Amino acid sequence: MRRSHFFQLRQLTCFLALSALLFSAQAQSNDLDEVNQLLKSGKQAQALAKVEQSLSSKPRDAQMRFLKGVIQTEMGKPSDAISTFTKLIDDYPELPEPYNNLAVLHASQGQYDIARAALEMAIRTNPSYSTAHENLGDIYANLASQAYTKALQMGGASNTLQPKLSLIRELFSPTAKGQNPNVAKAPTTVAPAAPVVAAVVTNPVIAPAPVAKTPAATTAPVAANTNQDSAEQIEQAVQAWAKAWASKDMKNYLASYGKSFDPPKGLSRKEWEEERRDRIVGKSRISVKISNLKTNVNGDTATAKFRQSYDADSLSTSSTKTLTLAKAGQKWYIIKEVTGG
Repeated sequence: MRRSHFFQLRQLTCFLALSALLFSAQAQSNDLDEVNQLLKSGKQAQALAKVEQSLSSKPRDAQMRFLKGVIQTEMGKPSDAISTFTKLIDDYPELPEPYNNLAVLHASQGQYDIARAALEMAIRTNPSYSTAHENLGDIYANLASQAYTKALQMGGASNTLQPKLSLIRELFSPTAKGQNPNVAKAPTTVAPAAPVVAAVVTNPVIAPAPVAKTPAATTAPVAANTNQDSAEQIEQAVQAWAKAWASKDMKNYLASYGKSFDPPKGLSRKEWEEERRDRIVGKSRISVKISNLKTNVNGDTATAKFRQSYDADSLSTSSTKTLTLAKAGQKWYIIKEVTGG
């Protein structure tokens, strides 16, 4: 079973190396091009030095920080790479690639449960991220292999367990994959889903505000009209939230969140507000565009799901976001915010 584990983890490592090529292929920076050339030439130490030099002037550059983690991994510094990807996730939780590469690192250390959780976050952030889906399948196969082996050791029925183990071994054997298990090189051609971090959004389409129509004489229930009014109010609230964010109007941005809002990562409301203020006010420019907005009203609570196109300094992303809102008085306030899904 060790051979199948080795091959499986090598496949994950290949995907990690490919992520660097995906990022650099879409980057326009001369620094990124230079780093990529150094990596292709096998000059990892020089590439890392170039990345550090670039980050000294642009410490929040997501692409350079991602490459830093990739290079650290290639140089056999998994602890440094884990720290790099973890900090990148803290600052940019909407990006799927760092979750994927963090999973690779944990899997290489046999920490499959942690790797699984990271891959699930990558998929939640970008449901169409095929690399993460495939890697998650490999993780589940490893977990299944461990469970079957342990069951055999504890006296489980070999006539039912052994065929399952054999199936997993066959699935991940070099013959099945058509590769030599002693060669750990990234494939020359791979076409995984394009990473969100590198997706530059130009001229995003904004869902037009609904045009109020004069209702014809009808006996439609009053509740239907109430929901329609609420849906329009919610759309106005979401657009106002996005406008305040883009204009760095912290007073109105923070006022969009209700008193019962649950901040992420276990932060207190004060800590979360300070973190958001640091991330927003420090940007030289921010653009937040909302499209494909869909609302679902249920009394005094509602959800708003939409495509969010975010562009600020060196980062451009497009992701799905869901806001849960609650009505207080005549206004709707955000009480929960989820990216992806």
